Amino acid sequence: MLKLPYFDYLLALLESGDESLAASFGRHVHWGYWQNPKAADLTLADFALAAENLSAQVCQAGQIQAGQSVLDTGCGFGGTIAHLNDHYHAMPLTGLNLDERQLKRASALVTGKNDNQIKFIQGDACALPFADSSFDRVLAVECIFHFPDRKRYFQEVWRILKPGGFLALSDFVASPLLQPLMRLSFNKGFSASFYGECDLSYTLNHYRQLSRELGFIQTIERDITVNTLPTYRFLKKLKHLSHRVPKRALLETAAIEIASHLRMIHYCIFAFQKPK
Repeated sequence: MLKLPYFDYLLALLESGDESLAASFGRHVHWGYWQNPKAADLTLADFALAAENLSAQVCQAGQIQAGQSVLDTGCGFGGTIAHLNDHYHAMPLTGLNLDERQLKRASALVTGKNDNQIKFIQGDACALPFADSSFDRVLAVECIFHFPDRKRYFQEVWRILKPGGFLALSDFVASPLLQPLMRLSFNKGFSASFYGECDLSYTLNHYRQLSRELGFIQTIERDITVNTLPTYRFLKKLKHLSHRVPKRALLETAAIEIASHLRMIHYCIFAFQKPK
């Protein structure tokens, strides 16, 4: 059974009508991207725009263009699908997630426009319910660490991508020195953490080796850690929520923030192309 305690809390708070949470995490459920982090004013509107910008950065890495078929794996509340729906036209857009609750909200929030066709489907990212060569682009925005097997996910993406297609994703990547500790902590001790089961032990070399092994051409490897750091200061501004989430949520988020500032965890964007 899928266990994502942070979505339990998030959905409950959204249901209660918390306006600040709806404005910040009601569409996108991921960190923000600031082109100029020093200029972040950390208002609700500022964070919402930063979260939108992170989706845009991943889409740009995947070289998305109008008319392409796109699958967003781990689609959350449909924020990245909504971004594509707003900025592109004539596209078959599919969001996939294991959690029916997230899909229900996504379906309610995002409806097709600009001649786009939108579907939200329940399914496993490591056993994608699609035919071979079904999509031009596949995305995974800040979710791949929840997947039980990155190699299996890459194999499935290879299968459903058309020749010349791209996979673009964002992920927290461990430094080589921290990697052994992350494997121990997040695969075992944190398996019942606020953020659910997470594998944050993957390094840049793991991604490079995986892409070579499976035949992908790695086209982008961007460290955007600095651009995401204002997220942590924004979360601290939501003080009225601190008593409504478990203490482990604050501790785990603080641990990731410290590791990010120390350059022991990197927030990266990747793109991989299936050869034509």
